[in-house]
Amino acid sequence: MRTLPCAFLILSTFALQSFASITVSSPANASEVSSPFALSANAPNCSSQNVAAMGYSLDDSTDTTIVNSTSVQALVTAAPGTHTLHVKAWGDHGAVCVSDIPVTIASLSSSPVVPSDAISVSGIQTLSNWQGVNDSGSGSGMSIGSTAITNSPSQSGHTRQFATTYADSGAERYFVSFGDDTEATNFLYDAWVYLNGSSSQIANLEMDMNQVMPNGQTVIFGVQCDGYSGTWDYTTNAGTPASPSDRWLHSKASCNVRNWTINSWHHVQISYSRDNSGNVTYKSVWVDNDRQDLNATVPSAFALGWAPALLTNFQVDGLGAKGSPVIYLDNLRVYRW
Repeated sequence: MRTLPCAFLILSTFALQSFASITVSSPANASEVSSPFALSANAPNCSSQNVAAMGYSLDDSTDTTIVNSTSVQALVTAAPGTHTLHVKAWGDHGAVCVSDIPVTIASLSSSPVVPSDAISVSGIQTLSNWQGVNDSGSGSGMSIGSTAITNSPSQSGHTRQFATTYADSGAERYFVSFGDDTEATNFLYDAWVYLNGSSSQIANLEMDMNQVMPNGQTVIFGVQCDGYSGTWDYTTNAGTPASPSDRWLHSKASCNVRNWTINSWHHVQISYSRDNSGNVTYKSVWVDNDRQDLNATVPSAFALGWAPALLTNFQVDGLGAKGSPVIYLDNLRVYRW
């Protein structure tokens, strides 16, 4: 992308302006979002002309960010309050099309708070060591999966695609190690998830993180959007670290991934912490800046014999006899402190 002053766009004052040919998938018109928010738009033509470039600006800014493409994917930063996002397309013979999208940026107080000295690992979805395996703990169903980097749909240009084929409500667990830190006790999982029409085949979407503590035990920070119960669930160890019994508990927070808007990016943020014994406090979850508090503390330490590691799981549970859902993950970042 490049950002240019309005002088570059002088011809727009002489060209016909339209918006009918611009499709803005995200953000929704008049929606409340957190900053940064995802912009996803395309325009194959503008006033019967082939589109040569697209771009966007905010409010009365004299700067427009431009890409030489028929689509634009970006993260847009804005201060809290009401704004107008101007999504633009330029035809190859001078036509100009504009779609104005009003958005409200939620106040910072409703967003997760991360200390300035927190450590963050970004772009986790781009790591090359992602693997997939059928999750036998989800029942008798079977699954196979594949994962690869794609540039569409995408915010960063490096989205990870997960394509799962299942039978009898099988589940595929995708996972990757992204470092090691035995000392951190607070975490924020921060990711963008894109669903298409195949999301109707997804029962649960699970987003976990595992950490090995100084005593060698592994803490499982397990969180899933449970489409069966319509709740956010969290993991507990109902046994002991040496003789564990991994269970899901329902929270009072609502969630069903099949109700999420399709063909759109969704911002998912989950905060939790642990103590030195591996008791996990599940704090809050945000989806598109809608905060729900979990407020639950449970034991979640397991004696797995792992070497020091930080690992994240992204699990897709199938719904029904068979299906092939596809889901996308971008800008995956984990903060720790």
